Amino acid sequence: MTDDSTLPLAVFDLDNTLADTAHRQRFLQQEPKDWDGFFAAATQDPPLAEGVALALASAEKCEVVYLTGRPERCRRDTIVWLTAQGLPDGRVFMRRDFDRRPARHTKLQILRRLARQQEISVLVDDDELVCDDAEQAGFTVVRARWGASSAALESAQEDEGRT
Repeated sequence: MTDDSTLPLAVFDLDNTLADTAHRQRFLQQEPKDWDGFFAAATQDPPLAEGVALALASAEKCEVVYLTGRPERCRRDTIVWLTAQGLPDGRVFMRRDFDRRPARHTKLQILRRLARQQEISVLVDDDELVCDDAEQAGFTVVRARWGASSAALESAQEDEGRT
């Protein structure tokens, strides 16, 4: 058996990359936004077939890890969801609970830290700004365009630093 630390990393985002968040966008379309409801509903996210298939295929040659803007308080529900979808076991990197920096900053910081320890084969993410910054930093990126785009989710990721 190969030691995972010798394999390159395939880094996967969750929301709108592996998990279909369309059913919970309603929590972000009201004022004030219902963040507790938004994150609680993540346990009911249907999987996105394209993302799941890519993660499973990546696991044949890479160590799969997950990089999400979800807050740390969602860790348990997130791990249960990943397991229920049959996704590869992997480390999960999450935003600190009160970190409100844009996703492109938090994710790039974590990517750079991971790259110092292990080669990164690919980042798979739906956030165009995260993808742009990762490509500019020299990472190979697959843009997850198979989920439904959402202005509310984009604002949550970049303007409010919530996911």
